Amino acid sequence: MKLGFVVLTYNRPRALLAVLRALAPQCTSDMTVVIADDGSTAQNVAAMRSAMPAFACPVRHLWHPDVGFTAARARNQGAANADCDYIVFLDGDCVPNAHFVQAHVALAEQGCFVNGSRVLLSPALTARVEQREAELQQMGTAGWLQLRLSGDVNKLSHLVDWPGAPGRVHERFKWKGIRSCNFGVWYRDFKTVNGFDESFEGWGHEDADLVLRLHHADVKRKNGWCATEVFHLWHAENSRAREAVNRQKVLIREHSAIVRAEQGLGQLHHGAAPTVTDLN
Repeated sequence: MKLGFVVLTYNRPRALLAVLRALAPQCTSDMTVVIADDGSTAQNVAAMRSAMPAFACPVRHLWHPDVGFTAARARNQGAANADCDYIVFLDGDCVPNAHFVQAHVALAEQGCFVNGSRVLLSPALTARVEQREAELQQMGTAGWLQLRLSGDVNKLSHLVDWPGAPGRVHERFKWKGIRSCNFGVWYRDFKTVNGFDESFEGWGHEDADLVLRLHHADVKRKNGWCATEVFHLWHAENSRAREAVNRQKVLIREHSAIVRAEQGLGQLHHGAAPTVTDLN
């Protein structure tokens, strides 16, 4: 199984670099990392590239112009360029725990996708991580307990490493807890459903739509708690202007048998190709 990581980013180089610093030691030479850039400015791209950690595997930076929130397209472009059997999608503000890659490998199963979980960080702790004043992977149990007591993290599930825990697989579509910021899927299954649906406009529920269509394609949800946690750096909420419309679209599709995205992987050739740069 060849692994590929697609890391979504937009104008937040310090957060992205924290993600990459945590991912780099876990990647072996047969893996691929693709930074899927949804239109960051030249200044922010330069800041990221100037401080890139060393990876044993190829790292590619895919960039397309900023035309608004087009995360679905950026992720599709990243997946199409990942050259892998199994994709793990990450957001550029979600720092993987120290056994993240190992846990995703352990949980990968034919006929399933893995819905990862996250630990939310406070604004204060986020600032310390971005400024390299706190290294989350080096934090001991006592340190995490102190952070939980101070309200700097919302839970401590990452302290329990239990990939073999029972009750992970869901037979039915379950909306709650879907996270495209930490999500593993076989590329052939992703291709079967035509990837993320770019017809969703603005923030909201394109990830739930992907999970629903995977469910319609008989691919089961497998939860990644106590295994694949990421540390979600704090940020202000994105605009929710289209959330209700997008949610209604998924609710309508829930009562259909739709499998393939209206506008997804198969339609990438209709738009402008992204700029692709090898970083190592």
